[in-house]
Amino acid sequence: MRLFSANYRLLGWITLILVGGFLTTSIAGYLASREAIEHSISEQALPLTGDIIHAGLQKDILTPVFISSMMAQDSSVPLWLANPGRYEPLIIAYLNNIKLKYGTVASFMGSEANRKLYHTYGPADELIEGRTIDAWYFRMKARQETRYETNIDVDTQYSGQPTLFINHRVVAADGKFLGVAGVAITLDTMNQVLARYQQRFGRDIYFVNGEGKVMLSGAPLKGGQRALATRSGMNDIAPAILNRSTAATSLSYRSGKSDVLVNSRYLPELDWYLVVEQNVSGNIKPLTRIFAINFGISFGVMLMVLAVTLFTVTRFQRHLQKIAATDVLTGLLNRQALTVLFRQATLASKRSGRPLGAILLDIDHFKNVNDCYGHTAGDTVIRQVADIAREVVRESDVVTRWGGEEYLVLLNDCKLDQAIGIAENLRRRVAEHDFGLPRSTVVTISLGVAQFHENETEAAFFARVDDALYGAKNGGRNLTNASRLAEPPPQLF
Repeated sequence: MRLFSANYRLLGWITLILVGGFLTTSIAGYLASREAIEHSISEQALPLTGDIIHAGLQKDILTPVFISSMMAQDSSVPLWLANPGRYEPLIIAYLNNIKLKYGTVASFMGSEANRKLYHTYGPADELIEGRTIDAWYFRMKARQETRYETNIDVDTQYSGQPTLFINHRVVAADGKFLGVAGVAITLDTMNQVLARYQQRFGRDIYFVNGEGKVMLSGAPLKGGQRALATRSGMNDIAPAILNRSTAATSLSYRSGKSDVLVNSRYLPELDWYLVVEQNVSGNIKPLTRIFAINFGISFGVMLMVLAVTLFTVTRFQRHLQKIAATDVLTGLLNRQALTVLFRQATLASKRSGRPLGAILLDIDHFKNVNDCYGHTAGDTVIRQVADIAREVVRESDVVTRWGGEEYLVLLNDCKLDQAIGIAENLRRRVAEHDFGLPRSTVVTISLGVAQFHENETEAAFFARVDDALYGAKNGGRNLTNASRLAEPPPQLF
């Protein structure tokens, strides 16, 4: 039990070291890989996507801004708007040419001189201050510091679709407000552009204005996604996005159980912010799968290592135990092992009531063998006496080397008379055995026999056996002597 406990205590420590080692290594590798992936996405992939989208927007979305700017800076436009009645045919032709050349939904000019809006939908319309549909014009007139604005509105008067209008102020050389020039494209067209980029790069792409309202998106929006402040997890980083910085800003937030990386930049041409998002869960899943596979492989390897370790340690400890309990010369159990076996045998004898006997034997005049023929011959005699003892005793009996040239045989379920018979048989066999010594040399043994009594101590029992052995030696050697306790007096009734 003590060996079993020691084995599993050692195995427990080895398990803790192995589990701690491979868990620490695996988790550290997983976290390092995840950090590298997130850093790569945040610092490389998303900014690169933003650059590519921004470059693409120069044609797909920002082109209308440049068109309206070009119109406002055309040297003929201020002249026309200053005197629209005279140049109305040229204005209409110019607007139709812009529409056809650049593929816009519409192009238009508003003149302050006659408060009329010229466009490609049909006849010119009046611009009336205070009317809702004309508020954009008078807003541009009032904002002297603003060159242009973009606004999304439903074109209820003509196309009936959500439309992006780009309105650019037109001023004279002296700064006098002359009117507005601009173009319009449908929101559906712009959303298709964003959807195309979103599908291509596998990331969420949308525009927000300075108030944090989502103006355009590559995917349909739910109610809570139409403003940064109401999008799940983005409330804390919304102010950092709306920083009016044209340089890329890298941020992150938590949405549910997923981490989302964000890259944003301010586009002064639109006066909007381009926001690119990526949920890293999709990138982390393969890493998590690899981590799980590595964990399984490491766990299997750990179990194999533990099994081999347990086998090796157990085998080594059994070997050590065998060395500690076995006499090297004879292969018999030694005195230390006998002490443990004797205690087990006495307990079994007391429980079962079966007798327990012992034979203590000694090689007669063994010193003469060593002195005359050397220690090698003496070792041979010791080994052969051990072999004879193993052959003579029963399978249930235990032969041990008591020390030097002494042996002790523990006899389970054996009465004294039976033990004496075994001892005599052993004595005759040794006396008749040829040990390979000169014919004049005969090897004999003396034996002491005793039977264990229930109330007897271990020391007292071995002392009786030892006394019986010395009685045999003192009696002339090559004898068997038994120790008999006095019978208890009969009870009187």
